[in-house]
Amino acid sequence: MRMSDTGDLWWRNAVVYCLDVETFRDSDGDGIGDFTGLTQSIGYLEQLGVTCVWLMPFYPTPDRDDGYDISDFYGVDPRLGSLGDMVEFVRTARSRGIRTIIDLVVNHTSDRHPWFQQAKRSRNSRFRDYYVWRDRPTRNAKNTVFPGEEKSIWEWEPKTEQFYMHSFYRHQPDLNLAEPRVRDEISKIVAFWLQLGVAGFRIDAVPFLLAQPGAPDVADPHEFLRDLKRFVRRRSSEAMLLGEVALPHDQQLDYFGGGDGSELDAQFDFTLMNAVYLAMVRGTAEPIARALASRPATHEPATWGNFLRNHDELTLHLLTPDERHDVFDALAPDPAQRVYDRGIIRRLAPMLDSDPRRLRLAYSLLFSLPGAPVLYYGEEIGMGENPAEPGRYAVRTPMQWSPGRNGGFSSARPSRLPGAIPSDGYAPAHVNVRDQHMDPGSLFYFIQALIARYRTTPEIGWGDVRVLEHETPAVLAHVVSVNGSGGLLALHNLASVPATVRLPSGRDLGGQELTDLLHPREIPLDPDGPTDVELDGFGFRWLQITPPDGAVV
Repeated sequence: MRMSDTGDLWWRNAVVYCLDVETFRDSDGDGIGDFTGLTQSIGYLEQLGVTCVWLMPFYPTPDRDDGYDISDFYGVDPRLGSLGDMVEFVRTARSRGIRTIIDLVVNHTSDRHPWFQQAKRSRNSRFRDYYVWRDRPTRNAKNTVFPGEEKSIWEWEPKTEQFYMHSFYRHQPDLNLAEPRVRDEISKIVAFWLQLGVAGFRIDAVPFLLAQPGAPDVADPHEFLRDLKRFVRRRSSEAMLLGEVALPHDQQLDYFGGGDGSELDAQFDFTLMNAVYLAMVRGTAEPIARALASRPATHEPATWGNFLRNHDELTLHLLTPDERHDVFDALAPDPAQRVYDRGIIRRLAPMLDSDPRRLRLAYSLLFSLPGAPVLYYGEEIGMGENPAEPGRYAVRTPMQWSPGRNGGFSSARPSRLPGAIPSDGYAPAHVNVRDQHMDPGSLFYFIQALIARYRTTPEIGWGDVRVLEHETPAVLAHVVSVNGSGGLLALHNLASVPATVRLPSGRDLGGQELTDLLHPREIPLDPDGPTDVELDGFGFRWLQITPPDGAVV
């Protein structure tokens, strides 16, 4: 395929980097990361190869849920800088080839938001119907998002003597998407940020947004997403919608809008993420092969966002209880490392004991599986969590730039930082950007190399995938190609011992030779017989398939 074909739907082969402004870089020494510090770090992101920054919430907030409790959708929290600082970051990043998408959190507001402050004063408030109110709770009122922290999705408001709904925390009252004025407000919010130059939105907890138990019935909940998509396309031809839809594959197609891509442009693939961890723990490729086979077919512009970690717990809710037990035992043996009976509050490097073979295997999988890779800040240097921080905050500690004070994040006293930096083997003295920049064999440079290969192998983002059958259970062999010709053959050994995989004939594989993209050399293919390829324990190969006619695909 031609590289020029990949420009319009840029998100299909983007490299997305998620960060929280508050914990990335402090420019003024007050202990809080800010947009000025982020702008000063654009060169670092460019060097890594990032093409899109996803900003976690930066709006004004009481900060009772790490910024996801928003009190003003049109501003910037003053701790992080000004609206001008934010626009300057977006503009400067774009000049370096990096787009910006932002969190669109419209499931709820903070209870400090002016809409809710007005709504709770009187049943006759013009903002009353912006939220969901009832005289008595619904029967199925259990809070499933934060079990053990919130018992119900209903909270009593004494002034007007009604309950309001909150699918998340009680200080986050749910917005009523059945109310046309709320939908109009969301359109205004989207239009505002598009006008300031953002290239799209990551929509938080989409299933809760469309189907709220206890909320007023809507004839077609997905009409909201279709309307939003049409509105976004009218305002910006390049803007995209990335959705957090933590559902099985067979339910995710609806959120793309079926086969026509009329709703979300991209969704995180939780099924594949769960499968990768299960495969690495069990040392077999079968879970990944099964997950890829269950992916519903999509068409332009829809694609998948692949990830290994994010800002929440590592949620394993799509595994069976036995599968989840295996992953817990291997990667979170201490019950304190688990949360909500479904997730792990650890970063990837500590879960894999910082074994460079396993880490490189995991990231090779991430960048070779079909879709767009999403990195969480600090992954590229192998940052660890701080178990002293409560819950999800354990994986949200400040970025570690240097081995010095506060990891180079801030010159402030440690007590003023938004979270305590790890003090164990993952402390800045051992894990930081500066040292890895000086080491050509570091994880940073390995991921940089993967990004470069990913960016020059558009088949990964645009092609179709097929898993090759062979006789070595530990090895995943998958091909991504366009129109079934040529493409990339990726081999990954999930076991700790060496393995040999027997590939089909060159005729069946559709090529005359294989070119190793990570360790340049050629492997000729027998047109009529098998070819054996050896892999080290936890080894991997990216092999470009050269078609018989030698054409570039």
